[in-house]
Amino acid sequence: MTDTALPTSLDAFDLAILEFLQRDNATPQRLIGEAVNLSAPAVQRRIRRMEDAGVIAANVALVDPAQVGQPLTLVVEVELVSETAELIDAAKRGFAAVPEVQQCYYVTGEADFVLVMLVPTMAAYEALTRRLFFGNNNVKRFRSLVAMDRVKVGLTVPLKDGVAARTPPRR
Repeated sequence: MTDTALPTSLDAFDLAILEFLQRDNATPQRLIGEAVNLSAPAVQRRIRRMEDAGVIAANVALVDPAQVGQPLTLVVEVELVSETAELIDAAKRGFAAVPEVQQCYYVTGEADFVLVMLVPTMAAYEALTRRLFFGNNNVKRFRSLVAMDRVKVGLTVPLKDGVAARTPPRR
Protein backbone atom coordinates (compact mmCIF):
# COMPACT_ATOMS: atom_id res chain seq x y z
CA MET A 1 0.00 0.00 0.00
CA THR A 2 1.35 3.45 -0.88
CA ASP A 3 1.19 6.42 1.49
CA THR A 4 -1.97 7.69 -0.21
CA ALA A 5 -3.73 4.35 -0.63
CA LEU A 6 -6.78 3.59 1.46
CA PRO A 7 -7.20 0.34 3.33
CA THR A 8 -9.04 -1.99 0.99
CA SER A 9 -11.92 -2.23 3.45
CA LEU A 10 -12.90 1.42 2.89
CA ASP A 11 -14.73 2.42 -0.25
CA ALA A 12 -16.24 5.67 -1.51
CA PHE A 13 -19.44 5.03 0.47
CA ASP A 14 -17.47 4.58 3.69
CA LEU A 15 -15.51 7.78 3.04
CA ALA A 16 -18.70 9.72 2.36
CA ILE A 17 -20.22 8.41 5.59
CA LEU A 18 -17.06 9.39 7.49
CA GLU A 19 -17.27 12.92 6.07
CA PHE A 20 -20.78 13.28 7.53
CA LEU A 21 -19.83 11.77 10.88
CA GLN A 22 -16.79 14.02 11.26
CA ARG A 23 -18.98 17.10 10.75
CA ASP A 24 -21.78 15.88 13.05
CA ASN A 25 -21.95 12.31 14.32
CA ALA A 26 -25.54 12.87 15.43
CA THR A 27 -26.71 13.16 11.80
CA PRO A 28 -29.55 10.66 11.37
CA GLN A 29 -28.49 7.62 9.38
CA ARG A 30 -31.50 8.12 7.13
CA LEU A 31 -30.18 11.54 6.06
CA ILE A 32 -26.67 10.18 5.52
CA GLY A 33 -28.14 7.35 3.46
CA GLU A 34 -30.13 9.75 1.29
CA ALA A 35 -27.03 11.86 0.67
CA VAL A 36 -24.77 8.93 -0.24
CA ASN A 37 -27.38 6.79 -2.01
CA LEU A 38 -27.60 3.99 0.57
CA SER A 39 -30.39 2.75 2.81
CA ALA A 40 -30.29 3.66 6.50
CA PRO A 41 -29.66 0.00 7.46
CA ALA A 42 -26.73 -0.13 5.00
CA VAL A 43 -25.29 3.05 6.57
CA GLN A 44 -25.76 1.54 10.04
CA ARG A 45 -23.95 -1.68 9.01
CA ARG A 46 -21.06 0.29 7.53
CA ILE A 47 -20.74 2.47 10.63
CA ARG A 48 -20.76 -0.61 12.87
CA ARG A 49 -18.09 -2.28 10.68
CA MET A 50 -15.90 0.84 10.84
CA GLU A 51 -16.34 1.02 14.63
CA ASP A 52 -15.44 -2.67 15.00
CA ALA A 53 -12.37 -2.21 12.76
CA GLY A 54 -11.20 0.83 14.74
CA VAL A 55 -11.60 3.26 11.83
CA ILE A 56 -14.09 5.13 14.01
CA ALA A 57 -12.18 5.37 17.27
CA ALA A 58 -14.83 7.15 19.38
CA ASN A 59 -18.06 9.08 19.29
CA VAL A 60 -17.64 12.14 21.49
CA ALA A 61 -19.02 15.62 22.11
CA LEU A 62 -16.65 18.53 21.46
CA VAL A 63 -16.79 20.81 24.48
CA ASP A 64 -15.73 24.47 24.44
CA PRO A 65 -13.11 24.59 27.22
CA ALA A 66 -13.84 28.22 28.12
CA GLN A 67 -17.51 27.38 28.69
CA VAL A 68 -16.55 24.83 31.34
CA GLY A 69 -13.89 26.84 33.15
CA GLN A 70 -10.77 25.80 31.20
CA PRO A 71 -10.04 28.93 29.15
CA LEU A 72 -6.24 28.61 28.88
CA THR A 73 -4.69 26.42 26.21
CA LEU A 74 -0.96 25.75 26.35
CA VAL A 75 1.31 23.92 23.95
CA VAL A 76 4.25 22.52 25.86
CA GLU A 77 7.46 21.05 24.46
CA VAL A 78 9.15 18.60 26.82
CA GLU A 79 12.74 17.38 26.52
CA LEU A 80 13.81 14.35 28.53
CA VAL A 81 17.20 13.66 30.14
CA SER A 82 17.29 10.00 29.15
CA GLU A 83 15.47 8.35 26.26
CA THR A 84 15.57 4.68 27.13
CA ALA A 85 12.51 2.71 26.03
CA GLU A 86 11.41 2.27 29.64
CA LEU A 87 11.66 5.99 30.43
CA ILE A 88 9.88 6.98 27.20
CA ASP A 89 7.08 4.54 28.00
CA ALA A 90 6.89 5.88 31.57
CA ALA A 91 6.62 9.45 30.22
CA LYS A 92 3.87 8.40 27.79
CA ARG A 93 1.89 6.75 30.59
CA GLY A 94 2.45 9.70 32.93
CA PHE A 95 1.33 12.36 30.44
CA ALA A 96 -1.63 10.27 29.24
CA ALA A 97 -2.89 9.92 32.82
CA VAL A 98 -3.15 13.68 33.42
CA PRO A 99 -6.64 15.10 32.69
CA GLU A 100 -5.25 18.53 31.81
CA VAL A 101 -3.23 16.98 28.97
CA GLN A 102 -5.67 17.05 26.09
CA GLN A 103 -3.20 15.74 23.51
CA CYS A 104 0.25 14.17 23.81
CA TYR A 105 2.64 13.51 20.94
CA TYR A 106 5.98 11.69 21.08
CA VAL A 107 7.95 13.61 18.44
CA THR A 108 11.27 13.90 16.64
CA GLY A 109 13.49 16.95 16.90
CA GLU A 110 14.77 18.84 19.92
CA ALA A 111 11.71 18.12 22.04
CA ASP A 112 10.71 14.56 22.90
CA PHE A 113 7.04 15.32 23.57
CA VAL A 114 4.56 18.00 22.59
CA LEU A 115 1.57 18.38 24.91
CA VAL A 116 -1.61 20.37 24.42
CA MET A 117 -2.96 21.28 27.83
CA LEU A 118 -6.07 22.99 29.16
CA VAL A 119 -6.12 24.78 32.52
CA PRO A 120 -8.37 27.27 34.30
CA THR A 121 -5.63 29.70 35.39
CA MET A 122 -1.90 30.33 35.17
CA ALA A 123 -1.69 29.44 38.88
CA ALA A 124 -3.17 26.02 38.05
CA TYR A 125 -0.64 25.65 35.24
CA GLU A 126 2.21 26.53 37.58
CA ALA A 127 1.04 23.86 40.05
CA LEU A 128 0.80 21.37 37.18
CA THR A 129 4.34 22.16 35.98
CA ARG A 130 5.67 21.56 39.47
CA ARG A 131 4.02 18.15 39.54
CA LEU A 132 4.68 17.06 35.94
CA PHE A 133 8.01 18.63 35.10
CA PHE A 134 9.89 19.94 38.11
CA GLY A 135 8.92 16.84 40.09
CA ASN A 136 10.16 14.49 37.35
CA ASN A 137 13.91 13.77 37.38
CA ASN A 138 13.78 12.69 33.73
CA VAL A 139 12.49 16.07 32.45
CA LYS A 140 15.47 18.07 31.28
CA ARG A 141 13.50 21.16 30.25
CA PHE A 142 10.13 22.28 29.01
CA ARG A 143 8.94 25.25 27.01
CA SER A 144 5.41 26.63 27.30
CA LEU A 145 3.51 28.42 24.57
CA VAL A 146 0.31 30.10 25.75
CA ALA A 147 -2.40 30.24 23.10
CA MET A 148 -3.77 33.75 22.73
CA ASP A 149 -6.68 32.66 20.50
CA ARG A 150 -8.17 29.32 19.47
CA VAL A 151 -8.18 29.99 15.73
CA LYS A 152 -8.87 26.43 14.60
CA VAL A 153 -9.34 23.39 16.79
CA GLY A 154 -10.44 20.02 15.57
CA LEU A 155 -9.67 16.41 15.00
CA THR A 156 -11.20 16.03 11.54
CA VAL A 157 -9.10 13.72 9.38
CA PRO A 158 -8.71 14.71 5.72
CA LEU A 159 -9.99 11.86 3.59
CA LYS A 160 -8.07 10.94 0.43
CA ASP A 161 -8.04 13.96 -1.88
CA GLY A 162 -11.70 14.80 -1.34
CA VAL A 163 -12.92 11.42 -2.61
CA ALA A 164 -15.59 11.44 0.05
CA ALA A 165 -16.83 14.84 -1.08
CA ARG A 166 -17.98 13.30 -4.35
CA THR A 167 -21.23 11.38 -4.30
CA PRO A 168 -20.60 7.65 -4.61
CA PRO A 169 -22.16 5.91 -7.61
CA ARG A 170 -25.66 4.48 -7.26
CA ARG A 171 -25.85 0.78 -6.65
